[in-house]
Amino acid sequence: MIIWLASYPKSGNTLTRSLLASYFFSADGKFNFHQLQNIPQFPDISLFKRYGLNTKDEQELLKNYVFVQKQINKKNSIQFLKTHSCLFNINNNPFTNLNVSLGAIYIVRDPRNVLISAAHHYQSTQKKTADYLVKGYNIGKYDGKEIVTYTGDWAFNYNSWKSFREVNKYLLIKYEDLINDKEKSFYKILEFIYAIKNIDFVLDKKKFKNTLQSTDFQNMQKLENEGGFVEAITDEETGKKIKFFNLGKKTEWKKLLDPHLKSYIEKAFRKEMIELGYL
Repeated sequence: MIIWLASYPKSGNTLTRSLLASYFFSADGKFNFHQLQNIPQFPDISLFKRYGLNTKDEQELLKNYVFVQKQINKKNSIQFLKTHSCLFNINNNPFTNLNVSLGAIYIVRDPRNVLISAAHHYQSTQKKTADYLVKGYNIGKYDGKEIVTYTGDWAFNYNSWKSFREVNKYLLIKYEDLINDKEKSFYKILEFIYAIKNIDFVLDKKKFKNTLQSTDFQNMQKLENEGGFVEAITDEETGKKIKFFNLGKKTEWKKLLDPHLKSYIEKAFRKEMIELGYL
């Protein structure tokens, strides 16, 4: 059964995946980027190609989301899947359902800092990035090489995944808590996973400690500097990879965000930001 790691882009999904990959897919809890291959992204073109689907046909792909997830579940073990998609239903085609999904961990981040981080990541202006957050956007295209991820706007993405909360299969993790107290936050994540799996939780203390240490931001930066990071995007002008692990917890909208865009974001997402304690 699938456990979703869902978030809006640049909200801490990679850190969460790294923690889980290190703890569950290593012998000693020491992290390396190769472990992330055990937690693939959904939707991803390779998953649909594997089952012979026409990757240029949007409707065929949409109606086969759950079919592909059923195939993934045939591995007969807990499967983690990363997604930046909102939880949607398009033309009666659901993104997922409870027959294939065990639960969802949603990672949320102050949208003002999401804006700063995303603008750097995509080498875009703050204004253009702010419009993406407020008006919504999708990632990718249907061309046989990519597939569209229906990200939506920041608030809709966050609110859509709450449907798992209604069946007690939802855990909300704030990026800020993950940064300020990674040990407590990761322990909470592990407790949640074992609870929805309905098995007793026995912590492997050595792996837990190693996981926390090896996923330190400075170590992640070091790993990227030494061998690159496949998920980093390429600058179209220079042809060079843009650093994925750039500012990390230093990202600070109070110093970097245009005041007009601060007001724009706060007005658009006032309800959710108050709910999350960001306002």
